[in-house]
Amino acid sequence: MTQSGTSATTRTARPPSRLLTLAEPTRALVELASFFALRPAMSLLPRGDGHGVLVLPGFMASDGSTKPMRSLLTSLNYEVQGWDLGRNVRIDNERVDAMKLCVEALHERSGGKISIVGWSLGGVFARELAKMMPEKVRMVISLGSPISDDRGHTNAARLFEWLNGKTPEPVERGMFTGLHVAPPVPTTSILTKTDGVVAWRGSVQARMHEAAQTENIEVHASHCGLGVNPAVMLAIADRLAQPEGTWQPFKAKGLARAVFPQSRLH
Repeated sequence: MTQSGTSATTRTARPPSRLLTLAEPTRALVELASFFALRPAMSLLPRGDGHGVLVLPGFMASDGSTKPMRSLLTSLNYEVQGWDLGRNVRIDNERVDAMKLCVEALHERSGGKISIVGWSLGGVFARELAKMMPEKVRMVISLGSPISDDRGHTNAARLFEWLNGKTPEPVERGMFTGLHVAPPVPTTSILTKTDGVVAWRGSVQARMHEAAQTENIEVHASHCGLGVNPAVMLAIADRLAQPEGTWQPFKAKGLARAVFPQSRLH
């Protein structure tokens, strides 16, 4: 269920338990199997208006990881594009400029504002791109993303810093700070309390003021399965199908309420 959330930065950041981390591969495979088993039924999900959707992969992943999601969104009448930048490993100024060009190209080709869906680190990029280019972005959806400046929420922090240094180039330029601050567009953070890579508190979007168009949607999922989890697909389709300028918080309806927990996120 949707929750407004409270600041996740007031607690000491801790990564997920080792047990959750070790269970990630098995759980993700189950979610992938569920995706394909339910794929025919997903044709009944809300259809879109044809606007552009840019999908960004997680840390160490490539467009191959988002192919099932992109295929589904294409079938639901969106103009969908992967980032086509290879594996998401290093974050430097060149990579940021390349992502901005992705936004600009899809914005021009689709003829209007685009939505950005980002998985894990891709969600961090999605939010920051929307801050840089709000006039070109309609909505942002992040999946299990570490939206906190404290890398202690993720057990991938050491690997990230080994590959990018403690202060990546964009941070030296003053970018990618204040990650907890939502972009000035409708923003959804989809998270799971059983995330084995990014502790769920690090993905909670705090609502800065009453008029903020931000929300958190909790699902039953693994981190590595978020991009194929059927409940996540339902939530993404619901969010993207909203007519531009008519954003409302997510509310699961009917039988769908059973797959969206209603716990408090704090």
